[in-house]
Amino acid sequence: MTLSALKSSYLDALLENAENLVDNGKVQVEDGKPNSAEVKQLEAIYQTLNIGQQSNEDIRRMLQLSLLKVLHQDAIQANHQLTPDSLGVIIAYLLERVAQPKEKVTILDPVVGTGNLLTTVMNHLHQVTGEPVEGYGVDNDDSMLAVASVSAALQKLDVTLYHQDAVEPLTVPQVQMAVADLPIGYYPLDKNTKNYRTRAKKGHSYAHHLLIEQTINYLVPGGWAVFLVPANMFRTKETAGFVKWIQSVAHMQGLLNLPTDLFHNKAAEKSLLLLQKQGGGSRQAGKVLLGTFPTFNKQDDFRRFIGMIDQWVATNVKK
Repeated sequence: MTLSALKSSYLDALLENAENLVDNGKVQVEDGKPNSAEVKQLEAIYQTLNIGQQSNEDIRRMLQLSLLKVLHQDAIQANHQLTPDSLGVIIAYLLERVAQPKEKVTILDPVVGTGNLLTTVMNHLHQVTGEPVEGYGVDNDDSMLAVASVSAALQKLDVTLYHQDAVEPLTVPQVQMAVADLPIGYYPLDKNTKNYRTRAKKGHSYAHHLLIEQTINYLVPGGWAVFLVPANMFRTKETAGFVKWIQSVAHMQGLLNLPTDLFHNKAAEKSLLLLQKQGGGSRQAGKVLLGTFPTFNKQDDFRRFIGMIDQWVATNVKK
């Protein structure tokens, strides 16, 4: 919807337009806004988009490009930034290779935000298997959930969204897979962490530790999770306790550093943590998958690195 017609933020205008597209291009009018001329203009634009003939990935990318402008114009805070497509594709590939799904897949994102990461992975897994993929997303920001909702609706994806703090008890079922681009920082509500084994002994707990523990709770035995985590995650005073918890409930199957040129500064660097819940015939890999992705600009080096991952899967993942 045009900003002049609605006198709204870029985000609200994007949501209005997306909801109109979900409603087959029918423009919603409230209190005479937008006016008849603007309605005709919008309907003409919607027809040129031809949403019904676009692939899920084309629709997702269209929304992503629109959101990039929204995030810039509305100065959305850092924790609401989109997970880059390049990382979403890598995470989807990792889950495809290690989980090797052949039937219906269920997947959870406990910090779903706009849904870009979750829908990237869902589209990839459906394309690989040809089977249905059912997604669940949790977030405490209603505006981000609104984006995730229209994104899933436009892509005709089966996604159930929950507006809540993901550290509190969830009502989602157990799932086979999970993904999360975890927020970095401390969780302020200490009373909510009393039952968490990864809580800090003193002071606030790391939000990413709590969210990883919560996510593992909702995986089926043998289920897989890929988390985007701070690159220095295993170099803090809480490391020993966190690793001890992992070893009691899951198998730490991999830790892959991402190219440093993806990040503005060293403090922002992230890695991919690959965990598998114990049980269900799972086992600890004889050799943990470790390494650093080469820069995405060096395609030959990148292909060799992917080949190394494939070889690790063939040797270490039981199927």
